[in-house]
Amino acid sequence: MARKTTRAIQAAKKGKAAKAKPKKAQRKADAKALHGGTPQWKPSEIDEAFRRFEAAKPEPKGELIHINPFTLLVAVVLSAQATDAGVNKATPTLFALADTPEKMVKLGEPKVRDLVKTIGLYRNKAKNVVALSEKLIAEHGGEVPNSREALEALPGVGRKTANVVLNMAFGQPTMAVDTHVFRIGNRTGLAPGKDPLAVELKLIEVIPERYMMHAHHWLILHGRYTCLARRPLCEGCIIADLCKWPGKIALEAAKAGSNPSARA
Repeated sequence: MARKTTRAIQAAKKGKAAKAKPKKAQRKADAKALHGGTPQWKPSEIDEAFRRFEAAKPEPKGELIHINPFTLLVAVVLSAQATDAGVNKATPTLFALADTPEKMVKLGEPKVRDLVKTIGLYRNKAKNVVALSEKLIAEHGGEVPNSREALEALPGVGRKTANVVLNMAFGQPTMAVDTHVFRIGNRTGLAPGKDPLAVELKLIEVIPERYMMHAHHWLILHGRYTCLARRPLCEGCIIADLCKWPGKIALEAAKAGSNPSARA
C-alpha cells in the first residue's frame, strides 16, 4: 500500500493524476453529489486517502495568524464568510494592540471596527469580538474555555469556530466543516450530507481515529488548493483515483484515450 501511496503522490506532482471533464459535466456531477448521488467510499479507500494526506503533509497547520488561544478565537470569528488571507492582513495590527480579552475591551468597538474594516461583515464582527471578550472576562477569568458548550455560548461563535479552537488550541480531534470540507465531503463521496453538521458527523464516523487530529486541516487545504469549487485541479490531486466524483476522469481512464467508456 505504501508503494501505491507514493505512486499517487508522484503522479499528482507531475500533474498526471487525473483530468476534469468539461464544465457542463462538472456542474452536473456536483449537482448530483449534493443530492447524495456520489458512491460511498470503502473503509480501505478512506484509510488510503488519509495515508496519502499524511505522507504528503505530515504536520498540516491552520493558516490564520494568531498568538494564543484568544487571538485564534478572534481570528476564526473574523474569518466567517471571509478568506484567511484577508483576515491575516488585518489582524497583525489588531493583535499587536489587543492580544487578551482585557486589552480588546479596553481598545473598544469603534477602534476594533476601524482595524478590521477590510474584512467582510466587519461591523457585526467587531461587535462580537468585543462582546465575547467581555464574556470571557466575566465568566471565564479572561481565559478561552476548552469546552464546546462554553465556546458556542460566546457571541459570534458557532460550531465550526468552536471545533477549530478546540482542535488548534486544545489538541482535541474535532472536525471543522467549512465550505471547502462540505464541498469535498459531498463531491468526492467521502462524507455526503445535506448540511455541515451531517458532513461533520459522517466524517467523524468514517475517518480512522489515528488521522482525526489533522483530518480537518488536510481536507481544508485540499479544498482550498486542489479541489476548487469552480475549477478542481484533478491533475494534481493525490486522491484522484480514489475519488468517486463523476466529474473527473482518473488516470487509468484518461490513458484509455478513445475508449468511449472513459468519456461517459
